Amino acid sequence: MTSQSQPSSELLYGLDDRPAPLPAFFAALQHVLACFVGIVTPTLIIGGVLGLHEQLPYLISMGLMVSGVGTLIQARRPLGIGAGMICVQGTSFAFLSAVLAAGLMVKARGGSPDDILAMIFGVCFFGAFIEMVLSRFIGRLQRVITPLVTGIVITIIGVSLIKVGITDVGGGAKAENFGAPINLALGALVLVTIIALNRLRNPWLRLSAIIIGLLVGSLAAWFSGVLVPKPLADLPLVSLPMPFRYGFDFDWMAFVPVALIYLITAIETTGDLTANCMISRQPIKGPQYLQRIRGGVLGDGISSLIAAVFNTFPNTTFSQNNGVIQLSGVASRHVGYYIGAILVILGLFPVLGAILQQIPKPVLGGATLVMFGTVAAAGIRILAQAPLDRRSLLIMATSFGIGLGVSSQPELLSQMPTLVQNLFGSAITSGGLTAILMTLLLPLEQPEVTASEQAQRV
Repeated sequence: MTSQSQPSSELLYGLDDRPAPLPAFFAALQHVLACFVGIVTPTLIIGGVLGLHEQLPYLISMGLMVSGVGTLIQARRPLGIGAGMICVQGTSFAFLSAVLAAGLMVKARGGSPDDILAMIFGVCFFGAFIEMVLSRFIGRLQRVITPLVTGIVITIIGVSLIKVGITDVGGGAKAENFGAPINLALGALVLVTIIALNRLRNPWLRLSAIIIGLLVGSLAAWFSGVLVPKPLADLPLVSLPMPFRYGFDFDWMAFVPVALIYLITAIETTGDLTANCMISRQPIKGPQYLQRIRGGVLGDGISSLIAAVFNTFPNTTFSQNNGVIQLSGVASRHVGYYIGAILVILGLFPVLGAILQQIPKPVLGGATLVMFGTVAAAGIRILAQAPLDRRSLLIMATSFGIGLGVSSQPELLSQMPTLVQNLFGSAITSGGLTAILMTLLLPLEQPEVTASEQAQRV
């Protein structure tokens, strides 16, 4: 039975309202279109960089399926797990650098694709427990992981990932025609298409800008002969989840960067859930709000745990779907059931992953260049919310200098012990740990007292 939300005229359906099946399905479809590229792109990038071409269709299927299950958990809120809202789950770009570092470490040792995935899913499995535990102390955690620290880490992640995007624009690492004019033209076409669509007044075109950009770029690549559709591999009709299909491994050197990202994304999720509460006309303070935040962060951790078990990458709450709620006026958590079901159904068919795998590198690079730039811009926006006094500027300067400096000169630590190389060779860990330590060690600056204020006190 359909019911209307009474407290707010701006929402067509409130949080606990039950839309009829047809409007609920179309509202869910809008969410899926808004998040689909964000869900599959991290897997495409990781698979491309680490050479996991044969495994990609299955990995994409599992990514969609687990995202659907995680979204259902967040909406249903079983046993207090989840926020009880529309919180679409997917792999955050924040995890890319840490996951790629873990995979490249195994690859450098001569590991097979199965060895690479066993290590990645092993460290992500244990990292999920960190977020689950942190969900119980999310209020206290914000005193250590301040907006300044979060902004620094997110900015470093975005800046370091831009190299991956621009490499794809050129044709991909070690491509024979790297930097060919046609590659640059395709990347530029996708970039311009996304920018143009984002400048339009139609909100749905803006939300669909990336997926439309990829379609336009793929068509142009097809007409120009860059995209030559290959016969689909002999894939099973349906992908069935298989726990730890590629094995299970663990290494502390690979674990620390991943653990740090879990820490940061827990704070990010808190911000996304707070925005969702505001849009859905829910309290943003008090016991109910705190319970919802704890449940949402715990839901992220549980989803990431399921992801590691069933062979995909960590999950977190997507922020772009908050925009869909605001634009559609549909905040009903029951729509989350439909979103989850659609994603699970899409994940059942590996042929979808095989088709997406054929997107040319320059086309994908043109889109990811915007996405990674957006990550860096989001970090800068968070930094703008922090008081930028001398202490904050010193922390920013040192963290950026160490983090980006180490990543630009990988040989800098070549004569250090292996432990130091693996731990601080990543821009995320070196810059992020620097920011955390300096935040804890440097005392807060006392506001300067003017002469008139001193006279008044006397």
